[in-house]
Amino acid sequence: MKHDLRMITLSLATAVGVSMSPAAFAAGDGGSGASDTTSQCRNGKVWDKRQGKCVDPQKGAIDDDSLYEAGRDLAYAGRYDQAIDVLTLASNRNDKRILNFLGFAHRKAGRLEVGIGYYLQALEIDPEYALVREYYGEALLMKGDLEGARAQLSAIESLCGSQACEEYQDLAEDIEAFEKTRDG
Repeated sequence: MKHDLRMITLSLATAVGVSMSPAAFAAGDGGSGASDTTSQCRNGKVWDKRQGKCVDPQKGAIDDDSLYEAGRDLAYAGRYDQAIDVLTLASNRNDKRILNFLGFAHRKAGRLEVGIGYYLQALEIDPEYALVREYYGEALLMKGDLEGARAQLSAIESLCGSQACEEYQDLAEDIEAFEKTRDG
């Protein structure tokens, strides 16, 4: 695992623009550009906001916000197992953002049921978290559960509307594509 964590910087360096992806801005989960981990750290280190420097990712040695940002960036970069390694170091096992991205990384790595379990935990903590509802809806589509995905879309619409809500737009597009594939 230590070797994998040292590869974090390499994966983050290739993902400098990833933190600017549309999903990164959703529901307060984004930033205004590359994270300090991607722009400042090397040799598997991650940015610790509290210390104001790059540090080795170790449980208790780095604050949860820094671990979340590094894990999110790794997940968006497609480095799912490394994202999971970083996110599992968080001390707060009830942080909805961390649970959401553990779900995202597991789902994208092919562990759909594990991912769904994390989404459900995040929803128990905050049923109004639109981004987790979007990703949970995507997971339900992967299982072929169109009605479940539509229920998540409806919940998102009640939380933030349909026109100005990116989570709604993204899941609506996924549902439309699913329906075309199924019917076509």
